[in-house]
Amino acid sequence: MRTGRPKKALTVSEADREILERWTRRATTAQHLALRARIVLACGDGHSNTAVAKRLNTTGHTVGKWRERFRRLGVDGLTDEPRPGAPRTITDAMVEEVVVKTLETKPESATHWSTRLMAREAGVSQDSVVRIWHAFGLKPHLEDTFKLSKDPFFIEKVRDIVGLYLSPPDRAIVLSVDEKSQVQALDRTQPLLPMSPGYPERRSHDYVRNGTTSLFAALDTATGEVIGKCHRQHRHQEFLSFLKTIEAGVPEDLDVHLIMDNYGTHKTPKIQHWLARRPHWHVHFTPTGASWLNLVERFFGEITEKRIRRGVFKSVRELEQAIEDYLHTHNQNPRPFIWTKTADEIFRKIARLCEGIYRSGH
Repeated sequence: MRTGRPKKALTVSEADREILERWTRRATTAQHLALRARIVLACGDGHSNTAVAKRLNTTGHTVGKWRERFRRLGVDGLTDEPRPGAPRTITDAMVEEVVVKTLETKPESATHWSTRLMAREAGVSQDSVVRIWHAFGLKPHLEDTFKLSKDPFFIEKVRDIVGLYLSPPDRAIVLSVDEKSQVQALDRTQPLLPMSPGYPERRSHDYVRNGTTSLFAALDTATGEVIGKCHRQHRHQEFLSFLKTIEAGVPEDLDVHLIMDNYGTHKTPKIQHWLARRPHWHVHFTPTGASWLNLVERFFGEITEKRIRRGVFKSVRELEQAIEDYLHTHNQNPRPFIWTKTADEIFRKIARLCEGIYRSGH
């Protein structure tokens, strides 16, 4: 039984296949172009549009479009069609040179490329470098940090905690617990200059330290509410006191699941004994070096950005009062942080990161 019009045969020459395979392997190839190359290669191997779409996680319409475009125009047909306007002065080869040099080399006298250095190196204008970097999402002036966990039970712990986020148990409350330690009460040496048209708020670069406090927090992952308490010290005694605060605020008929890191105060004998006497409390430790798995870190980021970083505090008590006020306001209209990534998606992303490290040779 026929299911549609028969597809015209697609022939991929050896020369075209070499180009297409290079596009799929090269880390610098734009994702949309790599997908088009994979579509053509799969169709050239005799697979149907439906099979190719399913294999590459795309639509049949997309497969049909690029199959036909390649059949009519060859490899050149896989690039985006030219838009009306002035003719291009930068060739594809020049664009590729800028991208490859940006990704795979460094200047002799610096740690990263600037637009001026790259323009001089590639023989194009500085504006052209800016446009190419913008088109490919390249930002050599920025850097980020990462750390791969070495926890031998990393996979098991990730699956456990992500499972609590995505499918929490019935008749239970899931709390993400941690401490924001050594929060400084900072006062500026001179008064602030308020914001005015054309000028941001300005403050002196130096400051006076007026002491520190530690914020103990438990985030209800379902509602976004936060149980919080400030302590001047950060020992197991203060953590035990905070656990008692949590107990007082949680209904007795619910199981309690605590997600927390491997900090020493969380594992002392007194803490373990206290938890052992409460069999309806369950502890889930995050992998070592994986604080990003603890949702309460998102809350700490918010309170730091919105209340602490730009605050002016003449005493620790002023700082603690500001934190307490923020918690009260937050809990009047809480909004949960929604976890979206499955454990398998996290593992795939880590695998890509490891592959990138391997290819870099470091």
